[in-house]
Amino acid sequence: MNEKTGDKLGFWSIVLLAINAIIGSGIFLTPGSVVQQAGSKALIVYFIAAIFASILAVSFAAASKYVTKSGAAYAYSKAAFGEKVGFYMGVLRYFSASVAWGVMAVGVIKSTISIFGGDPNKALNVTVGFLILMAIITIINLFGQRVLKWVMNLATIGKLAALVLIIIAGVILLITTGASSNLSEVDQINQNGQKIVPTLTTTTFVMAIVSAFYAFTGFESVASGSDDMKDPEKNLPRAIPLAILIIAVVYIGVVAVAMVLNPKALMTTKQVVAVAAIFKNEILRDVILVGALVSMFGINVASSFNAPRILEAMAREGQMSKALTKRTKNNFPIRTFFISVGLAILIPMAFEYNMVNLITLSAMVRFLGFIVVPIAVIQFYRGKTKEEVLKADKNAWTDVVVPILSIMIVVFLLVEYNWKAQFGVANAAGQIVGVNWYAIAMMVFGFVILPLIMSWISRSEWKQLSKK
Repeated sequence: MNEKTGDKLGFWSIVLLAINAIIGSGIFLTPGSVVQQAGSKALIVYFIAAIFASILAVSFAAASKYVTKSGAAYAYSKAAFGEKVGFYMGVLRYFSASVAWGVMAVGVIKSTISIFGGDPNKALNVTVGFLILMAIITIINLFGQRVLKWVMNLATIGKLAALVLIIIAGVILLITTGASSNLSEVDQINQNGQKIVPTLTTTTFVMAIVSAFYAFTGFESVASGSDDMKDPEKNLPRAIPLAILIIAVVYIGVVAVAMVLNPKALMTTKQVVAVAAIFKNEILRDVILVGALVSMFGINVASSFNAPRILEAMAREGQMSKALTKRTKNNFPIRTFFISVGLAILIPMAFEYNMVNLITLSAMVRFLGFIVVPIAVIQFYRGKTKEEVLKADKNAWTDVVVPILSIMIVVFLLVEYNWKAQFGVANAAGQIVGVNWYAIAMMVFGFVILPLIMSWISRSEWKQLSKK
């Protein structure tokens, strides 16, 4: 493939891409729920979640020095375990990435509608906004990687600016008004005569860590387009951990300011962008709302970069139709992009924009990748691979110890995961009263039916080529 080196993502663009892929809506919309669960220990929870994410990120970064082909988890699992495991992981990751893109698109549209006073639960409103957003993202991609890179970098800078503004404005308010409170007081805040924060137990503490951990996921998709990056074997292992560090500092700063400045507003607000509720100044709130929208738009653009390249990577490896490797003169993977757009639009529509059902599959596939990739890294270190990999500098710490820790962390999170809530139907009181058959159907489709369909398509094409 002939590409201009100048069109490829350099080190700082990769760092910004990683930040863009990780920081989405979570830190703007959900810190109140983490504080509700953990109370005064919320900062510790975010710190532990950042450590967990960093350990997993190092495993993915270690894999990227041995395998620089696009596809991330797909490329790593194929190199380590062979074509069958690689194909299955590739299909799952591609489907998950496309669905996750659709989920995030629905999220930004619903948030935008709510912020401007519309009804975010009206299907027609969401559908129209959804299609407009996808059209805009398609136009950005059609202009090629130079424009895509510019938009992603601008979106990343915008979302970081909004989060830094929250920290600076909060600190200035604390200094000028003296309106600080002891963090331990968060545990005693009441609403309607009831304490908001429950008594902290091991279970609630762990669930808070799981909730905070989701705010750091996304790093696993950064290497999906490594063919479009400069020196990925050198830049990815440095860029991903640096991005996690920057994000951890910003997240903890935002949550700390919110907890000291106005923790009750953070936990009880009905605003879509919960973190904006800690400020009374309308101009400041509006700036933060704009930053939140920029953040959510940016992660959609990042998804439009990552998802198509997973399917394209499979095509390049001969596991899907070679026709899917076609790119435009602007170096844009047009065919895999439009297939991804189709999945990202049709699946959320089919499930009536039910975010819980859609998020379930995406989360499960991520956890599968979080186990497979660390094992693959250990195989790379041992030299026990199914395909030839790069002769990278081996490091027992990053290539064995950290992957083992990664596996232990994922098993721990899976054991503590609230499975009943994901696959059950809850009543108004939060009690599970039925089975969520939509979520189960989604899992069966993603984990069983789609891999079988794509395997059949792939085999059929191979047979046709062998006859010629």
